Formats: sequence, structure tokens, C-alpha cells
Amino acid sequence: MAFTDAQPAPRTATATPLTRLAVAGLVVAAVALVVGNRLYRTAEMALASGILRLVTPSGVYLAPERQSVYFGLATDAPFGLRMSPECTSAFLVLPLLVLAAVVIALRPFVARRVLVALLAASVAVIAVNQVRIMTLVGLIQWLGTDRGYYWGHTLLGSLVSVLGGAAALVLFVWLGTRAPRDER
Repeated sequence: MAFTDAQPAPRTATATPLTRLAVAGLVVAAVALVVGNRLYRTAEMALASGILRLVTPSGVYLAPERQSVYFGLATDAPFGLRMSPECTSAFLVLPLLVLAAVVIALRPFVARRVLVALLAASVAVIAVNQVRIMTLVGLIQWLGTDRGYYWGHTLLGSLVSVLGGAAALVLFVWLGTRAPRDER
């Protein structure tokens, strides 16, 4: 069967220097996320403290050297949250970076779509982690330290992370695999 003007030519899997650079950049970003995890967690807590300053009048303090944010400082029950390596969004972003690098390496012609999908999914994962932190803060303020921390960290926080992470993965796959408008 010969190709005519009405049929698009098949896409080739030939990598260009730009797609090779994108793959290398994604691999470097993944390694940097692991090596620089402490800095990433500090940035996450800085974001959380900024959000808390907007939503709570009770005083907020960021201790960047400890990846910690303290809130409720003007109350009888101040509390501090430390971003541990297990609670960071970095380890939800990391597989997205690796997956994007592999997909682009194998199918360079989808690089732009995959990078857009990676950006959207990464923002979603980071936002979900901030929602998890705010849920934890809200429950601690509402239910008290022990019950609020238990419900906010163990139950609802885990639920928010799992559902948000799954939604981000679905978003990544959907954006990264859907056909461009001109092919629909």
C-alpha cells in the first residue's frame, strides 16, 4: 500500500539532539531529586509555610534547616511538622521523571506531549502533598494534637496522598498518550 497525501507518513523513532538533551535532563533531574532531597523538602515546607501564613492568623514559623514548619504559635497548643524523607512529594515525582525519560527515549516524537504531561502531573503531585499538609494542620487545630495528628497523618493524609498520586499518574498517562488535535 502506497502513502498518499491523505495519509500521514509514519512517525520515526529517531532521536534528535533536542530529545536526547531532554532525556539527559530528565535523568539529571531524577538524580538531583534523590541527591538534593533535603533541599527539595525545605522548598516544600517553605511553600507550606507560605500557604499557612495566608490561611491561619495564629502565627507560623519556618525552620528551613530542619525542613519544619511551626504553626499555632499564638495559641495554647503550638505544633511543628517536619517533612521527613518518607512524606515528601519527591518520591512521587521521581517515577514520573524516570517514566518520562524512558518514554521520550523510546518514542522521541512524543517528547513535547510527555514533557507537558510531566509538568502537569508534577504540579498535581506537589499540590496534593500541600493539601495533605493543610489537612493535617486543620485536623490538629480542630481535634487537638493526638487525635488530629492520628487522623490527619495516618488516615486522611494517606488517603489524600494515594488518591492524589493515582490521579496525577492518570493525568500523566492521559496527557502523554492522547493524540494531537490534528490527528483526531
